Amino acid sequence: MGERFPHASVTKVASAIAVLVVVEAGRCALDDEVGPPGATLAHLLSHASGLPTDGATPIAAPGTRRIYSNTGIEIAVAHAAAASRATPTELVTSRVFEPLGMRETALTGSAASGAIGPTEDLCALAAELLLPTLLSPQLAATQRTVAYPGLVGVLPGFGRQVPCDWGLGLEVKGSKRPHWTGETWPSSTVGHFGQSGGFVVADVEAGIAIVTLGDERFGTWSTSAWPAFTDAVRASH
Repeated sequence: MGERFPHASVTKVASAIAVLVVVEAGRCALDDEVGPPGATLAHLLSHASGLPTDGATPIAAPGTRRIYSNTGIEIAVAHAAAASRATPTELVTSRVFEPLGMRETALTGSAASGAIGPTEDLCALAAELLLPTLLSPQLAATQRTVAYPGLVGVLPGFGRQVPCDWGLGLEVKGSKRPHWTGETWPSSTVGHFGQSGGFVVADVEAGIAIVTLGDERFGTWSTSAWPAFTDAVRASH
């Protein structure tokens, strides 16, 4: 197996799927009231709960703005874990890493950013986005569908987006400009990148996915290299 790298916010993809596995099992529901008053599990997973990036004090009413929130994801995973009588680490490991054969990947900290593992394992997660095995086709499609359409927000590193589309734990490309994927990737593209310099991206309709991990933190190099790289991969498909 290859060298292990931090996933940073790419962790959120596995964590969100773990939550949805518990939802599908009937142990919790997307409309459960969780987090700030008026917020639901769906709000938390789609960064629409009103919580800030880090911190438990809301800065907006639920469903009014797209505010990227690590805290929101952590609360969502904790809720599903409690419903499963597990810790967040146990939940993500047993519901996602183990069934997908991600044997060298571990959640070592926050459910929003604490995974570490090799690129080979991350490929299994990308394959799950293309051909779901852990979720029903219906719930997987819901995860890829924009939640609370039309919300304005900021895509970290790329500025204010109108709208700032997001599914349940997955970013939906939508009409965002600028964006970290290239011009040939459609609006239905889903994925996530992390501050550690890696990403997973998938075009489900075309059956194309890309994963990267590394030791160069997200920066200006990413905003120029990633769009060109993703377009080049797509052109060679």
